[in-house]
Amino acid sequence: MLSAPALAQSPSANSERTGLPDGPGKDFVQGICSGCHQVREIERSLGYTREGWDELTSTMVDLKVDPEQHKAVLDYLAQHFPPAAKRPAKIIPGPYQIDTKVCKTIKLGQRARDPVEGLDGMIWYVGQWGNVIGRIDPRTDAVKEWDLPDSTFPHSVIIDKAGGVWFLGNGNGTIGKFDPETGKSTVFKMPQTDAKDPHTGEFDNEGVFWFSLQQSDMIGRFDPATKETKLVKTKKNAKPYGIKFGTDGTPWVACNGSPCIYKVDRKTMELTEIKLPLPGTTVRRIEIAEDGRIWYVNSGKGRLGVYDPVTGKSAEWDSPSGPSSHPYGINVLEGVVWYNESGVRPDTLVRFDPKTEQFQSFPIASGNIYAGIHRNGHVTRDGQSLLVHQSATGYIMKVTPRPIAVR
Repeated sequence: MLSAPALAQSPSANSERTGLPDGPGKDFVQGICSGCHQVREIERSLGYTREGWDELTSTMVDLKVDPEQHKAVLDYLAQHFPPAAKRPAKIIPGPYQIDTKVCKTIKLGQRARDPVEGLDGMIWYVGQWGNVIGRIDPRTDAVKEWDLPDSTFPHSVIIDKAGGVWFLGNGNGTIGKFDPETGKSTVFKMPQTDAKDPHTGEFDNEGVFWFSLQQSDMIGRFDPATKETKLVKTKKNAKPYGIKFGTDGTPWVACNGSPCIYKVDRKTMELTEIKLPLPGTTVRRIEIAEDGRIWYVNSGKGRLGVYDPVTGKSAEWDSPSGPSSHPYGINVLEGVVWYNESGVRPDTLVRFDPKTEQFQSFPIASGNIYAGIHRNGHVTRDGQSLLVHQSATGYIMKVTPRPIAVR
């Protein structure tokens, strides 16, 4: 949902008009919500009380400008989509607790995502549907946002070694560098018309930028010094997604459409496909630990996996909430794996200790409700905390784990 007076169009904009039960307020809900997302997202939701729906919709649209419409929407949602035990998460207790510091983004319905810490400690994020880039000052909690070039629909924000702020234009096929002093962006177009959707990127230790293009089935390399972009094709429907670097600097790329990950030669960009064992495996994101092992979320099967490039072997564990839990964002913090279960409610942050092979999980709150999703985050530069988000509600969070004191 976006603002009621003027609905913004997004990559997911549609005119769906079916699926919702009949009743007073249905037309309002269809007209407002489908300007931003499919109305099936309402049907798939956990369901909320009237107060919960009021809080959730307030992060997406300002309904209070029309009190009659506001009442009709809340009455309809509360009647037809009350709290329900759909896709319940399994919360696992354990020896750790988390301290969470929360900041709220500004533009409604922006789908904030991918928080990352700059060299100066500022927290950057992008609002994909809102077409904005934002910055949080953790010293004051002040939030500032800037509009990006039309139709950018940014999917990632990345910090280079010098502290420069870059983004990927998922909607207009661009790489951009943002200047917070001027609020302006320098944009580099993809060199091929079929390279449509730059997705996720990272800078290597030589300052070269590597990125995925999911729907285009491509992996790219951009050199900021020469402004040259080189692209290579993956196999059809590999849907390259998350990207990280091995301890030797080798780029590794997740496959969100096939049971595989790719190893990329840094010089030639030759691709080596690593096939994962289970049919139906899809991998949203990967993370590489200090020992060189590649941790991955098996989103398609509801599992956590690890691949060892040295032995060529992999191992997997069932995620606590089961095969439909759809694991998503993943990071390794002090040797421990943290990831999100996005297919259940409440949205969970899961801790997995490779030494003990024990899980622990925590519900992620969005204000007073639970509504995800954490899609991609980073570890803070001091190595002590995780930066996570709830894209449905626009919250950015700093999560710091600590052992529960034993008395």
